[in-house]
Amino acid sequence: MVDYARPESVVRKKKIKRVAYGVAGLTAILMVTVAVSRLKPAAPSVERGTLLIDTVKRGAMVRNVRGTGTLVPEDIRWIPSTTAGRVEAIVLRSGATVKPDSIIVELSNPDLQQSVTEAKLQLESAQAQLTNRRAELDSALLTQRSATAEIESNYNQAEYKAQADESLFKERLLDELTTKIDRAKANDLKNRFAIEQKRLEMAETNLKSQLAVQEAEVNRLRTVYALRVDQLDKLHVRAGLNGILQTVPVERGAQVQAGTNIARVADPSRLKAELRVPETQAKDVEPQQNAEVDTRNGVVKGKVCRIDAAAVNGTVTVDVCLEGELPRGARPDLTVDGTIVLENLNDVIQVGRPAFGQDAATISLFKVDPTTGEATRTQVQLGRSSVTSVEILKGLKPGDQVILTDMSAWDAYDRVRVN
Repeated sequence: MVDYARPESVVRKKKIKRVAYGVAGLTAILMVTVAVSRLKPAAPSVERGTLLIDTVKRGAMVRNVRGTGTLVPEDIRWIPSTTAGRVEAIVLRSGATVKPDSIIVELSNPDLQQSVTEAKLQLESAQAQLTNRRAELDSALLTQRSATAEIESNYNQAEYKAQADESLFKERLLDELTTKIDRAKANDLKNRFAIEQKRLEMAETNLKSQLAVQEAEVNRLRTVYALRVDQLDKLHVRAGLNGILQTVPVERGAQVQAGTNIARVADPSRLKAELRVPETQAKDVEPQQNAEVDTRNGVVKGKVCRIDAAAVNGTVTVDVCLEGELPRGARPDLTVDGTIVLENLNDVIQVGRPAFGQDAATISLFKVDPTTGEATRTQVQLGRSSVTSVEILKGLKPGDQVILTDMSAWDAYDRVRVN
């Protein structure tokens, strides 16, 4: 077989075809690469069952806040010891029903018992001195009254005699000298009678003033004795009101000082709820706002009656005074849930409260397209919030569906697919 040399034109055409095919292949590869680079990344999938999706709507909205707390008595009284003593007996224990005169604890104090005896003896001595002094002053007063009566009698006799002498003198039956002497005696007795009357008045006044000093001393000692007796009686520590004995923080044989709390009594018929409201939600709570308290056995209506001035551990204590009859089982220290109504809003765009977002904040929510099942991140401006709902100011319209669940795990994505 004989080989023939190919013409150069044929060789050149083959090279041109090879180059054209290479350029076409590279161009195709570049176009595919550019197209692929321009494709958006695939949206991650999220199970619908794990999401809380709500629909934006327009209508009335009740703003409220919630808090947990306990029922506490409105009338709680600590019963202190009025004097030092030793605990001899604990008559009643926690949980007992008490009346004002119910004895809870019995104390003893020998020094107080001795002081009662001494006060009694001092009072009896002062009373005896007062009686003796009154007898002395009465005797002196009687003597003065007797002397005054005697002078009065002598004066009356002398006056009668002087008048008789003057009548006889006018008829010239008696001489002038005798008449003048008798008149002088009568005048002298008259002056002496006036002086004795003043002495009698002074004696009566002095008697009252001198007895007043003695009586004041007797009254002082009587008050001291009554105080000591009262202190001795209060060694029997009584409840002082109708209620339930909550605690007795002393033990038998313990020595207590005056002012030490012996027991705490509460009136279980008058309870209020102490709710702990998150400090971020407590700023709009005001006195007299309506509230409802769930005792697990029933719901009781009430009103806000006190707001604590300071926040503790991120909460503010709000007291709700209850109205109406309490449900069965309501008792002090019972755990309750409370809802406080802040205000009623009319015709507002609202949606369920998302996992994150405070009043007047701008947050991002995933808005769900019900047709495609894709959820797109959307900036939403919030308004006023409630426990379960929040006002929408911008970013959503009625009918939109949004995901309320915490989506922080998908912060790197602007779209997710809801399956």
